Amino acid sequence: MIQIKSFVFNPYQENTYVLYDEESRDCLIVDPGMDGPAEERMLQSFIEEEGLNPVLLLNTHCHIDHVLGNHYVFEQWGLIPQFHKNEVPILVAVDNYAPQMGIRYETSPIPTTFLEEGQNIDFGAHTLKVIFAPGHSPGHVCYFSEAQNFLLGGDVLFRNSIGRTDLPGGNHEILLRSIETQLYTLSEETIVYPGHGPHTTIGFEKKTNPFVRA
Repeated sequence: MIQIKSFVFNPYQENTYVLYDEESRDCLIVDPGMDGPAEERMLQSFIEEEGLNPVLLLNTHCHIDHVLGNHYVFEQWGLIPQFHKNEVPILVAVDNYAPQMGIRYETSPIPTTFLEEGQNIDFGAHTLKVIFAPGHSPGHVCYFSEAQNFLLGGDVLFRNSIGRTDLPGGNHEILLRSIETQLYTLSEETIVYPGHGPHTTIGFEKKTNPFVRA
């Protein structure tokens, strides 16, 4: 079974996730947002104390709060991030605006291969499916476990809210369409682990979300 550990990092209160296989102890690091040495130690301590072996670094998208820790993960475990090719300009732009925001940012590596819509990501005995869900950013993807019925949703769908679309590359209509066609087509029991805030379910959002109701 996949176990999920979440951390809340950086001034934007971003959710960083570690997914790990109980048997093999292999783990995935998703959207590392560590801001500074204290948060970096929190992630590393958890991985070491649990005896985990980081094998993949995944980003849902490349806004600053979701990639602050990419460089650290690369330095510690040699992992190059994987994400959709449409996010490259979003990632490159972080180098320019991070200093203006007063945020320490060490440049993230650029992927050597990119994720595609519908692609399967295997680790241990488990599989995550890549779901392409742009709108918050042009190459935003989510990661879905059909076996355990959960979704790492990034900044697409939140508990009673949705991702903002006023950042570069954002598009409100495309975001709504992504939610309706890519997320709301999942079962109502699907648990959504978002990029910010508490987890939710597809069924709860379809009934109560003020922005997108089914």
